[in-house]
Amino acid sequence: MSKEAVIHPVSKDYTENIEFLKKELAVDASFDLIYLELEHGERDMALFMVDGFAKDVALTQIQRELSRLTASELEERPLDKLMKNQIPYVELSTSTDLDEVIDQVLSGPAALVVEGLEQIILLDTREYPVRGPEEPDTEQVIRGSKDGFVETLVMNTALIRRRVRDRTMRVEYVSVGRRSKSDLALSYIADIADQEYVKKIKKALEKIDTDGLPMADKTVEEYVFGHHYNPYPMVRYTERPDVAATHLFEGHILILVDGSPSVMIAPTTFWHHLQHAEEYRQKPVVGASLRLVRFVAVWVSLFLLPLWYFLASNEQFVPEVLSFIGAEKEGSIPLFVQFLAAEIGIEMLRMAAIHTPNALATALGLVSALLIGEVAINVGLFSPEVVLYLAVAVVGTFATPSYEMSLANRLIRVALLILVAIFGLGGLVIGTTVWFLMLVHLHVLNTPYMWPFLPFNSRAFRDVILRAPMPLKNRRPALIHPNDPDR
Repeated sequence: MSKEAVIHPVSKDYTENIEFLKKELAVDASFDLIYLELEHGERDMALFMVDGFAKDVALTQIQRELSRLTASELEERPLDKLMKNQIPYVELSTSTDLDEVIDQVLSGPAALVVEGLEQIILLDTREYPVRGPEEPDTEQVIRGSKDGFVETLVMNTALIRRRVRDRTMRVEYVSVGRRSKSDLALSYIADIADQEYVKKIKKALEKIDTDGLPMADKTVEEYVFGHHYNPYPMVRYTERPDVAATHLFEGHILILVDGSPSVMIAPTTFWHHLQHAEEYRQKPVVGASLRLVRFVAVWVSLFLLPLWYFLASNEQFVPEVLSFIGAEKEGSIPLFVQFLAAEIGIEMLRMAAIHTPNALATALGLVSALLIGEVAINVGLFSPEVVLYLAVAVVGTFATPSYEMSLANRLIRVALLILVAIFGLGGLVIGTTVWFLMLVHLHVLNTPYMWPFLPFNSRAFRDVILRAPMPLKNRRPALIHPNDPDR
């Protein structure tokens, strides 16, 4: 249980404030926490800041201006004089709570303590270590913008505002984590987004009670959206500002977490995870064909292996047209074990690829091709058909736009394989039915996961299957109850 919060107001005694801040910030124990003693206008002053966040140029200029102060200038209304005349900076604020000052300093701003003032001046001169916006590796397009979100919250909101200049766009700040005090932002267009969704998400964020968010957005997803034992993603992740802006215009809500280059989009359905920005960077006919091919790839990644294994194990169900199905050389181990071993091998290769330096990636590819391809077949470990169909299924997995969705589909594929191996046709039918019912009964913020397939909406389902021309997309999705349904 958390202890009851104790409020420490700024004292009239300058020395008392300094000693409290030095003790609580542990200035003497941490080399990156700076305590700088100053004297300007015949008054003692002190700056507290984190070295890695301090913007040297801004702080140097502020000290230069303060050095010109005289004692007479601070005789009347000293706080107003400092805030309005003497400190040449935009992002200024004050605080009368020493605990708030400590939280702010650890977040990045510098704190200026002035003798005789019962308020502490906060200078938001922080400058986070940051990389430049680059196109995300997982959402690349041939045509289109090449910028992407980074790990800095302020820069990410700026990338969105560059594309959404609506005066009703809101970016609301939330702090989460008792120790980490992580910065979060909730973004939506007030004239479009359903305020009930906004309230639900804000309430869920405020209820998060944990030390910190070491895994950033993923931790937030688990706290806010639940369904911990369901492998399917409850939100859509994107690292593209144009994708995030598009969803804002539709009425969705964005959750941004400082320290993560991904933005969460909510609420979303199963079909949102099958869309890709490339479809909207091509002509409608081309985009529609790309989407259909992608859908085929996703269904292949799910059902090709269980279905082929069932037909190969039960030749009486194989129609004459598909007589080629089956394994001519079954290999030295049963088909089911081959599939499981191959699935584990592919997963091991995926993990190895993540941890392998770029300089060794080519060598890893050659080794994997030899081991799983030529050598495994020649020694009779795998039959050629197993390798072929597994390769097609894996390509379908990689063609799934959402990484989280592809991992969930892989688990379902393995589960169906096991059910087919144990129960045959009944296992395939029951497994598929249970999978479908699981998705149908899944709701995200009271939003049906399989909409517009179930409950069925013909207009919306047409937009899911086909990439309609933008001039014809004059209505926002009815699922998220937009305040303004017309685009």
